[in-house]
Amino acid sequence: MQLSDSTYSAIRALCKQGDALVKTGELDAAKQNYIAALRLLPENHQEWEAATWIYVAIGDVHYLMKNYDKAFKCFFNAVQCPKGLGNPYIHLRLGQLYYEQENFEKAADELTRAYMGAGIEIFMEDAPKYLEFLETNIEI
Repeated sequence: MQLSDSTYSAIRALCKQGDALVKTGELDAAKQNYIAALRLLPENHQEWEAATWIYVAIGDVHYLMKNYDKAFKCFFNAVQCPKGLGNPYIHLRLGQLYYEQENFEKAADELTRAYMGAGIEIFMEDAPKYLEFLETNIEI
């Protein structure tokens, strides 16, 4: 199943604008672009691969804003979309969000999945506390 060229182009344009807004710190505006992109998907939007990366983008905005509950919902949705399960980045964020919720057992599980899928490098752009926590749970 593929999106029409016009729908796909519109979604890509909205997400590209959202990415540019994130880079300039305009997180609320970026989130609105990503939500508009998500709304362009056909019904049962979680069946579309584009939903995976749109949920990730919205989740990242919430993560940056420290809206951890909303970020968690986005990444939880993303992992259920095509190519979401097993995506190291999605598992990294889920692990970080479980950590922030003090659900350390699930945090360890998700962070281990991220580490197994992408190695130590995936932890290098975020706060060191997540890697330090993982090191107390598995041998790295």
